[in-house]
Amino acid sequence: MPIDLEFPKNHKPIGKHKCADGEHFHFVWGPGKIDAESSTDENIQNAYKKRGEEYVPLGIHGTFVAVDWDSCISDGGCIEVCPVQVYQWYRTENDVPAVQMVNATSVGTGESHQKEGRKDYTDKSEPIREHDCIWCMACVSVCPTQAIKVDQSNQKIHEEMAIKYAK
Repeated sequence: MPIDLEFPKNHKPIGKHKCADGEHFHFVWGPGKIDAESSTDENIQNAYKKRGEEYVPLGIHGTFVAVDWDSCISDGGCIEVCPVQVYQWYRTENDVPAVQMVNATSVGTGESHQKEGRKDYTDKSEPIREHDCIWCMACVSVCPTQAIKVDQSNQKIHEEMAIKYAK
């Protein structure tokens, strides 16, 4: 099941993932989907079991560069093709359960060039530098589950939500 193309209308921000530069952040949108690709992917489910972590819906990370973490199967194609390194594997910097990334802060120093850089299949592609996107759409075209939406017009939604979320 691909990312909900209307997620800003159908979901609400449930957190803010901050970049340690103090200026940039992206929203995490929920609720997540319980029946998405990652819920039935054998590699992902086995990795959760091996870690002793519970599989739970995770929602969408990002607004104008958005990754549905429930549809993401940790393929890593987006990380490898992005010419400006918008993405990183979140666990290479913060090796915690994904649900703890909702209001986390990341420096953006995690593995961001190699699809094989993931810790395991519980790792997710984090659009930590969504503000650097050049709208080339390479990540969208390589995602096998259509878990990514890049939409420059969603920058306005990000700005509006930033004002509302601050109140």
